[in-house]
Amino acid sequence: MDYVEPEDAQQLPGLRLALTTGVPGPWSEAAKSIFHVKKLDYVPVRQTAMDPNDALVAWTGYRNAPQAIHEDSPARIGWEEILALAERLAPEPSLVPSDERERALMYGLSHALCSEDGLGWNRRHQLLAPMLSLPGAESNPALAGANLLGDSYGWSTEATAHADARVCSILGLFSEQLANQKAAGSKYLVGDSLTAVDIYWAAFAALLRPLPPEQCPMPESLRAGYGGTTPATDAALDEALLAHRDFIYETHLQLPLSF
Repeated sequence: MDYVEPEDAQQLPGLRLALTTGVPGPWSEAAKSIFHVKKLDYVPVRQTAMDPNDALVAWTGYRNAPQAIHEDSPARIGWEEILALAERLAPEPSLVPSDERERALMYGLSHALCSEDGLGWNRRHQLLAPMLSLPGAESNPALAGANLLGDSYGWSTEATAHADARVCSILGLFSEQLANQKAAGSKYLVGDSLTAVDIYWAAFAALLRPLPPEQCPMPESLRAGYGGTTPATDAALDEALLAHRDFIYETHLQLPLSF
């Protein structure tokens, strides 16, 4: 992917999407996939994980990714905001159910993956624990990026203990939902067609079991970290959920991943 630097992207018209480079960041990958399904063209803008991203902050006021900037509108940084923008710019195919109950269920399940105290949030606590639990970690220059990320997520040993339980609980919720949908004759997490929550699950599954190297090239150290789950998390990760991830990528999204 040919990234544009923030200071150059600021001068461009149209839709720009700030994305984390070099890693399959689930929030960024989900945003990319939503725009892919919508067939919306965008300019990819560089954002670096665990970096201050000063040029991006100077433009949008935020250092994180993803960020969607359309024309002169303020940056949209939340998953709901980005989804809403995509739905407005390309109403079809809709990734939000028209049925109100299904719509509420889709947003609730997406919240469990994408929002604060959701799967991604708590999985970050788990991933940071081996580094930030080291003696003197808070003052170790080599861990400056990890400390920056830990501060953003409110990392602590207590938060990590909470994260273990939350990750297992959310995985149980999704396993039950997928089984119920299969029993009802559907291949999707909500309703009978692709919705945003299918895309979010496909992207966030990388934090537990990354796709194979030929589909998701990434440093082996990072792959080992992403796949380094606790025994309880392993037990909660239903193979049917991983099969659903594969189905969504193979049927609706792009492979191999590029970041």
